[in-house]
Amino acid sequence: MEQGFIKVAAVTPQIQVADVEYNRDAVCRGIEEAKAAGAKIIVFPELCLTGYTCGDLFTQDILLIQCKKALSDIRQKTKGMKCLIFVGMPLEVDGGLYNVAAAINDGKILGFTTKTFLPNYGEFYEMRQFRPGPKKARKIDYEGEEILFGPQILYQAEEMAELIVSAEICEDVWSPVPPSIRAAREGAVILVNCSASDETIGKDRYREELIKGQSARLISGYVYANAGEGESTTDVVFGGHNIIAENGTILAEAERFTNGMIVSEIDIYRLLGERRKNTTFQTVREKRLPKVLFSVKVEKTVLTRTFPAAPFVPHSIAEREKRCEEILMIQAMGLKKRLVHTHSRSAVVGISGGLDSTLALLVTAKAFDMADMDRKNIIAVTMPCFGTTDRTYQNACKMAQKLGTSLREVPIQDAVRTHFGDIGHDENVHDVTYENAQARERTQVLMDIANQEMGMVIGTGDMSELALGWATYNGDHMSMYGVNASVPKMLVRHLVQYYADTCGDEMLEGVLNDVLDTPVSPELLPPENGEIVQKTEDMVGPYELHDFFLYYMLRFGFKPSKIYRLAQEAFAGRYDNETILKWLTTFYRRFFSQQFKRSCLPDGPKIGTVALSPRGDWRMPSDACAAVWMEDLEKIKGL
Repeated sequence: MEQGFIKVAAVTPQIQVADVEYNRDAVCRGIEEAKAAGAKIIVFPELCLTGYTCGDLFTQDILLIQCKKALSDIRQKTKGMKCLIFVGMPLEVDGGLYNVAAAINDGKILGFTTKTFLPNYGEFYEMRQFRPGPKKARKIDYEGEEILFGPQILYQAEEMAELIVSAEICEDVWSPVPPSIRAAREGAVILVNCSASDETIGKDRYREELIKGQSARLISGYVYANAGEGESTTDVVFGGHNIIAENGTILAEAERFTNGMIVSEIDIYRLLGERRKNTTFQTVREKRLPKVLFSVKVEKTVLTRTFPAAPFVPHSIAEREKRCEEILMIQAMGLKKRLVHTHSRSAVVGISGGLDSTLALLVTAKAFDMADMDRKNIIAVTMPCFGTTDRTYQNACKMAQKLGTSLREVPIQDAVRTHFGDIGHDENVHDVTYENAQARERTQVLMDIANQEMGMVIGTGDMSELALGWATYNGDHMSMYGVNASVPKMLVRHLVQYYADTCGDEMLEGVLNDVLDTPVSPELLPPENGEIVQKTEDMVGPYELHDFFLYYMLRFGFKPSKIYRLAQEAFAGRYDNETILKWLTTFYRRFFSQQFKRSCLPDGPKIGTVALSPRGDWRMPSDACAAVWMEDLEKIKGL
């Protein structure tokens, strides 16, 4: 909970229809099991104290009396438990019978959330026994206590004000205007549903999409507990299909037709961060829904959910291939439009035999095909200098030729040496001047060739390099259209691999695979024995870590200490804590100090939810202070 992770559980107990004592004991066992798993919010199915399928037995006095006694036993059982528990039951109020979810915490009954929409079609006939809940909540006398009764009651944690929970019951979420909409707009960040949804062919898929969609629409967590085996099978069967979702993603899902419990952790800080950014998520100015406080123990939540080490890259091969094709199309479409709009006769791409320039050349070839332009008008320029190795040089040349482009070689050693002489720099001093002079000379060559050929220079730098400022200002930092500007490094790798796997040209595939095997390097320092000595990841850190940091910083606004914890989970067994912290510190230091390079980026197509364009996605002052973020990192070091 300390970093926003709230462990939740959806429990389907084995019940017996109309046997309230048996069901009470089953619920108590479920509470103990969920508590042992660390759950702070525990949700049971609709009418689980009696069974949803009691029919006209709901009108029997003895059944309702037994329910009140069972609820009293459960509240006694929960004394000392810092958990919020929702149990479905029938409740008689002022002579009417209602389908409610009783909220219990630390031996107290906090409220009775009523079902708003009662299904009375097909196999459902709830209006025969129950009444719809009131329009708004009010207090009722229950066993000598004043308890809130009605829809959309908000339950707020005393120890964590951001944690606000609200309940709805089964059909409510299937209705055109679910009660959870209003609750979310007034602050509920976790929604629960006590449900009894029977199984018919294909219904599980619809139910799954419904819960995913509601959690996405309301930028919330959603805990759905469904009735299962033990309900009457006179006409229907219940499958115990429990679901835990977070903002459109299913975190945990029960196997149908198997009663039991699912547990996961909902990240409320992630949800609140999303709501802050989403200006169409409209909160209600006049807070009218009743709010009840509950007690919860604040502690470090043991995580069971996983965090992908490559958040920009789909885990599924099929989805990854689909994503790669879509990204290449977006990049090529953007470039095609720019080429046509500017009446460019050519495109100029500086090729090094590295990953980024390879992707830029592949995208340019695709854009030319889409625009019905001859690939011969793609001018692939190789500019060997002090650090160029034969391996990268040969790969660049072979690739340009196989793609049908026009290859030009412009050695820049002499020009750079002349420049060193002009500014009085010793060629033997391999400092930043030595490196950047080469990068800027290359950019000058590309720009001037573009002028000669009535064309435009295609940028090759990727988003990970931009985040770290790993680019020479007004060198490789500059172009006329940056096709890779919103593609992170690890995704660049997958895009090139996808092209290699699908190009259908054995020789081109071999070249691209060798590019993928080549260490990432700017090749600005002289090689040793023909091998690259300047390896980028040795200097700035592993790109897979930086992409991970970038994703969670920009996408969700997490603080460094939380990103550190997620990285520990995602990279367990691959990087130790000291290494993660070292490169996380490097990431923040460089991210803040290098914003000036991002503030004047060339145009380029956005391909995902995370991007650094200063015109739309990331507007940050170039002289912003990193002190607060660095202090958070220092606290980690002190632990």
